[in-house]
Amino acid sequence: MLIGMHPSEGISPLVQSIKIQSTSWMRDKKGVAGFAWQSGFAAFSYSKSQLPQVMNYISNQKQHHKQRTFDDEMLEIAERSGIEYDARYLLKGIEE
Repeated sequence: MLIGMHPSEGISPLVQSIKIQSTSWMRDKKGVAGFAWQSGFAAFSYSKSQLPQVMNYISNQKQHHKQRTFDDEMLEIAERSGIEYDARYLLKGIEE
C-alpha cells in the first residue's frame, strides 16, 4: 500500500484505522468471520524523487516475489538497516 502523508502525521493511527475498517469490511461484507490482522506492521518512507521507482516496484510485486519471497526481502531490509523484528510476524511463505 502506498500512502502519501504529511510529515507531521503519525503512521500508527493511520494503520490502526486501516486495520479497523478493513477488518469490519472483511467480516461484514465478505463474511470472513475469523479475519484478523497481526499486531505488528512495517512502514517505509520514500522521497518524492523515488515515487516512480516505488510505484514500479508495487506494480511488479507479484512477478518480483516469484523470484524472491516477501519474507526473504523483508529480512534482508531489516538486517541491512539494523531493524529488530519478531519472526512470529513473518508470513512464512504465504504469497499473494
